[in-house]
Amino acid sequence: MKARVIRPDASGEYMTGERCAILELSNSDDDEALSIARARVAAGVTTAWHRVEGTAERYVILEGEGRVEVAGIDAAVVGPGDVVLIPPDAPQRIANTGNVDLVFYALCTPRFRQDNYRHLEA
Repeated sequence: MKARVIRPDASGEYMTGERCAILELSNSDDDEALSIARARVAAGVTTAWHRVEGTAERYVILEGEGRVEVAGIDAAVVGPGDVVLIPPDAPQRIANTGNVDLVFYALCTPRFRQDNYRHLEA
């Protein structure tokens, strides 16, 4: 990894088939150990069941309120400041139960690769 400051461009946010918007903050070949993305789930939306092969995730909730479901734990209500630990390969989804966007950082180790993403809904 090279020392640098990354200034993400908000216009790079994109919608996923998972039903959430993603802005990649840091995800490159130059830093294989970690990726950081900002995820945004609109009010009333639940993301699709999915898993990420060989990648651990941590959600750091920034804004809004929701309910997270991860294999191995009971569904849990989450809000600002909460951290959700998601082991590699664990089926997961998150629902926005509030009236404003649910916004969180997704930190992945090793870094997120689309090839490792598995959509689990028909």
